[in-house]
Amino acid sequence: MSGDTLCGLLPLLDARARVLILGSFPSAASLAAQQYYAHPQNQFWRLVGAVIGQPLREMDYLTRCLAVQDAGIAIWDVFAACERDGSLDATIRHAQRNDFSTLPALAPQLRRVCFNGRIAARLTREIEALGFEVVVLPSTSPAHAGMGFVEKLARWDAALRLS
Repeated sequence: MSGDTLCGLLPLLDARARVLILGSFPSAASLAAQQYYAHPQNQFWRLVGAVIGQPLREMDYLTRCLAVQDAGIAIWDVFAACERDGSLDATIRHAQRNDFSTLPALAPQLRRVCFNGRIAARLTREIEALGFEVVVLPSTSPAHAGMGFVEKLARWDAALRLS
C-alpha cells in the first residue's frame, strides 16, 4: 500500500451527541471492515460498553453504533485521509485533517471531545478554539498495552460521563 492514499470512515455523529471520541485514523482491519475499531484486540468497544452499560462487543456493528449514539456519544477520526503502511499511527504520512469547523452546527449539544491517544490529541488547541472541553484518554489500541484495562476504564468512564 506504500504511496496509496487511504480514506477514513464517515463520522458516527448526530444532533444528540454530547461527547465526541476522536481517534487518529482507522486501522487496516477497520478500513477493510468499514467499521470503527474493528481490530479484535482493540479495547474500544469493551471500554465504551462498560461505561454505557451495554454489551457492545456482542452486538452487530449497526446495533452497537445505534447504542453509542443513543448514549450521546459520537465517533470520528482526526484524519480524513493519509498514506500509511500497516496500522501504526507513527507511520502516518501526508495526512489530511477532517473539517471540525461544522461540529457546533452538526452537534449542538456537543460539550466534550475525547482524544483516543496522543496522536489524535495533537489537535487539542484547534478543538478547544471551537469551544469544546478536551480530554486526552489512553489509547485503546493493542499497540498501547502499557496501561491495564481497569485503569483505562476509570479514565474513560470519567471522560464519557457528563454531569
